[in-house]
Amino acid sequence: MAAIHGKDTAPELAVRRILHAMGLRFRLHRKDLPGRPDIVLPRHRTVVFVHGCFWHRHEGCRYTTTPKTRLEFWQAKFDANVARDHRNRIALEEMGWRGLVVWECELRDAEALRDRLKAAFAPTGGRPRSGTAGPRRQSRAAAGS
Repeated sequence: MAAIHGKDTAPELAVRRILHAMGLRFRLHRKDLPGRPDIVLPRHRTVVFVHGCFWHRHEGCRYTTTPKTRLEFWQAKFDANVARDHRNRIALEEMGWRGLVVWECELRDAEALRDRLKAAFAPTGGRPRSGTAGPRRQSRAAAGS
């Protein structure tokens, strides 16, 4: 288990590439938030956790397997991971943050994941976010020439 890293994993990098291509800017692994979320989008008050199906027990996923040996050890470890994830999600919600979970298996269909993330960060009416479509204003110097 020493070879298992918690930061900059391949699934996390893939999600970061998608978010960046969508024009979203973020911070990584903020220590002041419960669970040290993988991706933090302060402007949207949203955090993204990129969970591995095996370690975080993605229900109904074929990658959520359980080792055959030392069953009690693994079950206790998995139960603790799920309980910790739940506590962190509740604490973030109480602080006013929205939490999204991206499962490792979702990366197999990058287009569907991109659509899901676009829907999660779509503007909810009102004026458009800065940097979105719309005519650019000319500076006074350029307009007067």
